[in-house]
Amino acid sequence: MLLRYFYDENLAHASYVVGCQATGEAVVVDPMRDIVVYEELAAKENLNIVGALETHIHADFVSGSRELANRFGATLYVSDEGDADWKYQNIDHLNHQLLKDGDQFKIGNLIFDVMHTPGHTPESISFLLTDRGGSADKAMGIFTGDFVFVGDVGRPDLLEKAAGMKGTSEAGAKEMFKSLERFKKLPDYLQVWPAHGAGSACGKALGAVPSTTVGYEKLFNWALQYDDAMAFQKELLDGQPEPPSYFAVMKSVNKTGVELLKNLPKPKVLGSAGELEKLIADGHQVLDLRPSSSFGNGYIPGTINIPFNKSFANWAGWIVDYKEPLYLLLEPESIDLVFEALHSIGIDGVAGYADVSNIIQEVNQLDSYTSVSPDQAKKMIEDGEGNILDVRSQSEYDEGHIEQADHIMVGTLKNRLEEVNANKTVIVQCQSGARSAIATSILKANGIDNLVNLTGGYLKWKEELSV
Repeated sequence: MLLRYFYDENLAHASYVVGCQATGEAVVVDPMRDIVVYEELAAKENLNIVGALETHIHADFVSGSRELANRFGATLYVSDEGDADWKYQNIDHLNHQLLKDGDQFKIGNLIFDVMHTPGHTPESISFLLTDRGGSADKAMGIFTGDFVFVGDVGRPDLLEKAAGMKGTSEAGAKEMFKSLERFKKLPDYLQVWPAHGAGSACGKALGAVPSTTVGYEKLFNWALQYDDAMAFQKELLDGQPEPPSYFAVMKSVNKTGVELLKNLPKPKVLGSAGELEKLIADGHQVLDLRPSSSFGNGYIPGTINIPFNKSFANWAGWIVDYKEPLYLLLEPESIDLVFEALHSIGIDGVAGYADVSNIIQEVNQLDSYTSVSPDQAKKMIEDGEGNILDVRSQSEYDEGHIEQADHIMVGTLKNRLEEVNANKTVIVQCQSGARSAIATSILKANGIDNLVNLTGGYLKWKEELSV
C-alpha cells in the first residue's frame, strides 16, 4: 500500500493519495482543486487514479474531485447522508457512488468502510481503511475529514454563521457529541488522518502535527473528555472564530460543481497605468499584492492591499466580491502561485493583471499612509485627536483590548464602513500590524483618509505601555 500526504499551507488543508501497488490503482481523499501534484505522483508511482473520496461538502476550499473525474475518469465516492439540502448535485454525468453509514467499497486490495459522522455537517462521513494486501483483517486508520482533528473537532456552527441556516449550530453540536461517543469505541491503535491542521477556521484549536491516533485523542483532545452532552455542546459552540464570508460560496460550489480549470478564460495583461486608473474610477476592484511596508510607502489610489503570503487566500476570500471582475497588481514571478491560491477558494473572475513594479512607476501621483508607534498613538488618544479601531477577531478582542477601542473585524470592514468613527484620526490596530495594514487600505480605498496604522499592533502596545 502507498499513502502520501499533501498539505496546502495557505488553507491548512490536508489531502491524501492512497494506492494499491499490487493493482496500480489509487484514490485521492478530499482532493485540492489543483490536481497537478496527484498527477505527478501517479506518473512517478505508475498508478491510475480511479477514485476521489470526499468526507463532506467542504466550505473552505474548492474540491478537486471533478477535476480528477475529468482527467482520469475517476469515480466520485460521496456522502448520501443528511437531508435534501446536503446532497451533491450535477454529478449524474460523472461516475459516482453515493455512500451511507456501513457501506464498503474496494480499491484493489484496499477496503474502505464508511462511517457516518455528523456534527460538523449533516452529511459528514469518515473512511476506515484496511489494507488486505497482506494478512491484516482490521482497519489501520480513519480519514476523518473535518470530524476529528489533532486536538480538536469540527465546528458545527458554519451552516448557521456562513450559510445562514438558522438553528443548525445546536443541532450540529448534539450530533457531534453522538458521533464522538461512537469514535471513542474505535480501537486506540487506529491512526487518524484529518483534512485540516492549525490555522484552519473549521475548528478553534487544531494541532499542527499531521496525524494522530484514536487513543491519543481520547487522552488529550478536549472534546473527548466530556460525558455530559449539554456541557460539551456549550463548550463546542463557545469561542469559535468568525467563519470567512467565502465559506457560503464554497458550500454552494462544492455542492453543485464549478468550472474546470482548463476552461477558465485567460486574464488580460493591463497595458498602462491609465487603463488601470480608469478601471478604478469605474468602480472595479483592484488588489495590490505587495508587502504592506511597500504598499504603505506608495500605492495607486483606490487599490486594496492584500500581501501575497500564507494568509492571502483567506483574506482574499473575505474581501473580494466574487460577483465582480477582479484585477491584480503583482510580481510576474508569482503569477502561477497567485492564481492557484485564488482558484483554490473559487475566485475565478480575474479579468486582468499588471506588473506592479512597472505600473507604479507610470502613475503621476501615488498615495501613502502613516504608521505610528504605541507612544504616538497613546498621545493622540490622550489629546483627543484619535480613535482606536481594533480589527482583530472577536475572541482576540475579548481576551484584551485597548481601552475605548471600537471593534470591527477586518474581514467585515468593507460592509460596515458606516460604523467607523472618523470624526478624529482613525488609529487602525490589530495584533501585530499585518491585518491593520489591510484594513487601512480598505478604509483609504473607500475615502476615509484621516487615519494611521499602529506599528506592531496590540502586542507592541502591551509590550511598551503595560505597567
